[in-house]
Amino acid sequence: MPGQPMAIDDGDADRTVGIIGIGLLGSAIADRLLAAGLSVWGCDTSAEAQHAFAAKGGISVLRPGDIPVAAHPIVLCLPNSDVVEQVLVDMIPRLKPGTTLIDTTTGESDRTIEMAERLAVADVDFLDASVLGSSDVTRAGNAVLMVGSAPEPFQRVSHVLNAISANVMHVGPVGSGQQVKLVANLVLGLNRAALAEGLSFAKSLGLDLNLVLDVLKSGAAYSKVMDAKGRKMIDEDFEPQARLSQHLKDVRLMLKLATASDTNLPLSLLHQQLLESAESAGHGDLDNSAIIRAWGRDGPPADAG
Repeated sequence: MPGQPMAIDDGDADRTVGIIGIGLLGSAIADRLLAAGLSVWGCDTSAEAQHAFAAKGGISVLRPGDIPVAAHPIVLCLPNSDVVEQVLVDMIPRLKPGTTLIDTTTGESDRTIEMAERLAVADVDFLDASVLGSSDVTRAGNAVLMVGSAPEPFQRVSHVLNAISANVMHVGPVGSGQQVKLVANLVLGLNRAALAEGLSFAKSLGLDLNLVLDVLKSGAAYSKVMDAKGRKMIDEDFEPQARLSQHLKDVRLMLKLATASDTNLPLSLLHQQLLESAESAGHGDLDNSAIIRAWGRDGPPADAG
């Protein structure tokens, strides 16, 4: 059950971490932190998520504002920048000087930079640590963390970042992690779409999809997407590791950033249309491998090609 905040001894602060947002990805991050022997305080809007977190040894609290009772790092794992800003409104009055916030949200880098500047006035460090990898990959410790931060706060919370994954990359100042994540997700998402189209093409030819997948894995067309999503597409196992609608959000962020920098992303425009087709058909909460549903009986939307 959610508890009430209590004081933390200064000597325990380095072994204590908060997490706000313990859904699909956040719960995987929390599992990594708990496995590292850290004392983890967390909250979520879902009572079910909070109970599951508490059952694993986490300290569940009612509100984000109940977490910052000591100057320990606090991880944010939220849907988008709007929610991050809403949460910060509740947290800022109670944040102690010297607190560090680690934002794993795939958000809007310009807004992240603005939030970091606003928090710096209160002597609070805000860094972005975008996660490349599904909840399953993250839980196994195989995700890649792309961190945007000044050097000193990055070093200060390195024990928390390394608890989440051994693959931690400092990619530049605040906001850089989210930008690199969008670049990585662009390539990753298009790999998924290419695999979905290839398997759909093979199915239309009456080929054995398992055999086709083995051939693809054995040659130059191979990508890790085939290991993670190939069987899910063939078996139509769309239990979410990362939701389709969440990737659609990311593609929209890519296109927004590209527009701002006067960059053309024609394949991502097409990908957006395919994802919107799948979402409008009711597949948004399914795993992102459900992109293959865009190649249904009627094929992709006419204006997508």
